[in-house]
Amino acid sequence: MKHSVDEVFLRNGAKGLLINVPGASVMNFKIQFRGGCRYAKKPELYEIAHLVEHLSFGANARFKDEQAFEAEFTKNGAYHNAWTSDLSVCYEAECADFEWERILDLNRVSITEPRFNEEELKSEKATVRAELTGYMNDYTRLIWPRLMSSTGEKVPTLRERLNTVSNIELKDIREHYRRTHTASNMRFVIAGRLPRRRKRQIIRNLEDWGLKEGSRLDVPLDDLHSGDPVLIRRKDASNITFGFSFLTTRKLPAEEVRIMDCLNHILNGTTSSRIFGQARKRGLIYGMGSSLTNSIRNSSWDFDGEVNLETSEELFSLIQKELNKVLNGEITESDIEAAKSYALGRHQMSAQTVSQISDYYSDSYFLGGDIEDYRKIPNYINAIDKPKIVALAREFAGSGIKGFAAVSSAEKSIITSLAGHLEI
Repeated sequence: MKHSVDEVFLRNGAKGLLINVPGASVMNFKIQFRGGCRYAKKPELYEIAHLVEHLSFGANARFKDEQAFEAEFTKNGAYHNAWTSDLSVCYEAECADFEWERILDLNRVSITEPRFNEEELKSEKATVRAELTGYMNDYTRLIWPRLMSSTGEKVPTLRERLNTVSNIELKDIREHYRRTHTASNMRFVIAGRLPRRRKRQIIRNLEDWGLKEGSRLDVPLDDLHSGDPVLIRRKDASNITFGFSFLTTRKLPAEEVRIMDCLNHILNGTTSSRIFGQARKRGLIYGMGSSLTNSIRNSSWDFDGEVNLETSEELFSLIQKELNKVLNGEITESDIEAAKSYALGRHQMSAQTVSQISDYYSDSYFLGGDIEDYRKIPNYINAIDKPKIVALAREFAGSGIKGFAAVSSAEKSIITSLAGHLEI
């Protein structure tokens, strides 16, 4: 879908993107604060941002409880949700074009005029406990906090997160909200049909939000280092669920993100790929993948999957062999061209809806204020070549910062042996 992007700076210190999608029949709103779990005042309150997010759709200046707010918000089919990460709390909504003013105003009320109370806090504590307890049975969710902690990131395990819920009191909720939900700490991405008059209306609305000025909070700085292999022992885990990462201590620009996407496609993107494709053909594995996590202070080249104990050694020998091939420049031009063709097609498919367009811009904008020009991405993809792929792979593999974690009933010596294959 054709669209145009304007960055706007509000008098109250907030800033964001207004994305005009001519002819769109829906409006999409994303309001983000740098106030996730890492911004808890002390580690014992780690889940506080998660609870603030849950409570944001509860009682407020206009509605007595969550049920009353929900009934009003969704009566014409509108949708809302929120999510919390280590760094962010983000509130999302989408509605029909005809009711955008009503929905934006309801967003304002819920975000700027919450009425936190003990009854809803007690209820949401139970909800968050249930959510986190459910995650305890998801082995992939168990792996990454342990891996990240082993390489120096100050994140707790799921069990430790769960234990912090009972420590949080109403006064803590109010303190965290006041400190993080300020105008200068707010970013937004609003997409839909935005003629000039509507843009002016939106800007006036946002400038009237009753938030204190505050400041944009800094991203925490971790002292990263290589970690020892981690085994999370589960008696009922007959196979090995694994994850491993190579890290570099910088944020990758948009051009290099596309290079890593290309490499990940070559290695694990399809059933003809070098690692996953070969492993699947040999019957070593049902599924595995690799991806890039790009943060403001570092970037992580991540791999994960599940493998049976009896085929694990063969799989990791294959992983080691194929990664070494990449580092030695053994990549065919046909592999690169196929990955680039795939990337170009996926890029063209990524802007079919207002929501997809909003998602495309919001990730990089909320992370570091970057506005990635959608029109330039094909140029970045077409410029990918073997030397660039090899150079980036060598940067990650040669950084000296890596981590490995697994969930299994296997002995620790087996996990250590598998991790040894990552000495590339």
